[in-house]
Amino acid sequence: MAYLLGIDIGTSGTKTVLFDEKGNGLASYTGEYGMQQPKNGWAEQHPQDWWEAVVDGIRAVLQKSGVNAGEIAGIGLSGQMHGLTMLDKDNKVLRPAIIWCDQRTAQECAEIEALMGGRDRLIAITANPALTGFTAGKIRWVQKHEPEIYEKCAHILLPKDYIRLMLTGEYATEVSDASGMQLLDVPGRCWSDTVLEKLGIDKALLGKVYESPEVTGVITPRVAELTGLKAGTPVVGGAGDNAAAAVGTGVVRSGRAFTTIGTSGVVFAHTDMVTIDPLGRAHTFCCAVPGAWHVMGVTQAAGLSLKWFRDTLCADEVAVANQMGCDSYDLINKQVAQSPIGANRLFYLPYLMGERTPHLDSDCRGAFVGLSAMHQKRDMVRAVMEGVAYSLKDCQSLFGQMGLNINHMAACGGGAKSPIWRQMLADLYGCDIMTVKGEGPALGVALLAGVGAGIYSSVPEACDAAIQYGDKCAPDADAAEYIKNYEFYRTIYPALKDVYARLADL
Repeated sequence: MAYLLGIDIGTSGTKTVLFDEKGNGLASYTGEYGMQQPKNGWAEQHPQDWWEAVVDGIRAVLQKSGVNAGEIAGIGLSGQMHGLTMLDKDNKVLRPAIIWCDQRTAQECAEIEALMGGRDRLIAITANPALTGFTAGKIRWVQKHEPEIYEKCAHILLPKDYIRLMLTGEYATEVSDASGMQLLDVPGRCWSDTVLEKLGIDKALLGKVYESPEVTGVITPRVAELTGLKAGTPVVGGAGDNAAAAVGTGVVRSGRAFTTIGTSGVVFAHTDMVTIDPLGRAHTFCCAVPGAWHVMGVTQAAGLSLKWFRDTLCADEVAVANQMGCDSYDLINKQVAQSPIGANRLFYLPYLMGERTPHLDSDCRGAFVGLSAMHQKRDMVRAVMEGVAYSLKDCQSLFGQMGLNINHMAACGGGAKSPIWRQMLADLYGCDIMTVKGEGPALGVALLAGVGAGIYSSVPEACDAAIQYGDKCAPDADAAEYIKNYEFYRTIYPALKDVYARLADL
């Protein structure tokens, strides 16, 4: 029996899981860390925090499982996408990483599109418009505002690829994560010389691009001593978090899709052809299956909206949950069940960190609309969950406009544990929603490691061997009520768009 290690470098923590080749999780560990917001709309993290969580996680799962490190056939890395990690020639981190949800680069994005000769030209190469979350705008921001930092920069890496460097000593990335940098020729699956030249970025700063299941390096003797792994253990390309989640949910063939409610929310569909929204409202990236792509709609603050509400307004529920030894979100779900669909005519816009799909607006912010003295906490938290579900419906609706026929929808992420949230999605999407047994992105990249190690012949074969589905949620009689409220929800952002722009100028 061979074993596989999946490491998922997330926004709130890093999850390390050891699997057998059938996809069974044997031991897991999550190391948490914080996010810094020096200014409104900014978001940064310290790469050292990621590395410490990875080291702790590897040690922990080896100890818990009792598996001999020599039996681990391969390691896969997943991670939060788009983060800018800058190193000097000695691999010293030059500044805190600017992560995916940072919104400081609106001006830089406009400049990028101008430098490229217009949005259409940029979309033709990178399959996406210039977006504030993407890495290219962050690089340009540092070029303009911190030129002394940029002058010292010798290497630019994404979060998971910084961990790869620490594990293997190799400067590398892979196509799915690199697609979100705005520097990759997405149809061609390689760095775009045209974009790099127009933006004044030296290709030597970037790592070598691999396909996701390819071996990119091996564990160094120093890391073996530090973690307990065996030196020479192969590390494959892995995938950005959502591409990894697709493998971990079996979304590796056309017609399959998943919805995840994590810190952000994503609706993700596999496609064997390059399918691009000409307006740039959905993202098209290379996926973790060689020679294939995926289309993705993103809600910036999905689970983050509920976490914000819990941390800000649910201190009593958290305290009671701690006393009872249960999850505070379980108590919150019970409150939601006591509020009717529509939350007594209360609506929530989940734009705490701006929004991507379908608005592409870094200025918009969260809002409760219709709040009155009659509303109670349970109405507000239901409105939060419904608002996130409506935003995800925006993403799913766009796929239909792009000609994607979805006949299989899985659900993953922390929010997918909520039966109420899953029912909202089933009613809004008009299709069954299935949970997946497993560990999502960590399982996905472990399976990619299995392909790289020769345990499986292909990514679809790996998924067939390891993915198991759980509970199924079908649309019910309440679907019409949700759709009616969704149609009203869609009118709110257009009504507030100019207000958001004025608010940003205050």
